Amino acid sequence: MTTRIVDMPVLASRPAELEAGIYNLWRRARLHLGIPLRLALPGMAQMVLILDEDSWVVVNENQSDLPILAWVDFQDSHRDNLYKPIPCTLNFYHYMASSLRGKVLTCMERELDALLHDKDDA
Repeated sequence: MTTRIVDMPVLASRPAELEAGIYNLWRRARLHLGIPLRLALPGMAQMVLILDEDSWVVVNENQSDLPILAWVDFQDSHRDNLYKPIPCTLNFYHYMASSLRGKVLTCMERELDALLHDKDDA
């Protein structure tokens, strides 16, 4: 797990699933854009999403990248279908983190799509 969150106390941890489409988009970004990738989250002041090899971490940029929410432990080994959801663990580091989850995934998808589209056009 990335060193950014390894020693941080987790407020809550829950099993989750990621839609295959967004997971596949992240895999493409890993190959074509490089990792770690830092994405702005429009409409979420001070929040940034850091995509790494083994985690997606929402951090507060104004508090030395203090983690707020993280997707970790992607269970994609032996994956035989590009359309099945990917089990993972969702870690909450802030009491308001659950309200960001959906917004972050929507922003992530939009931003990665735009970055990959720009790269294809270059």
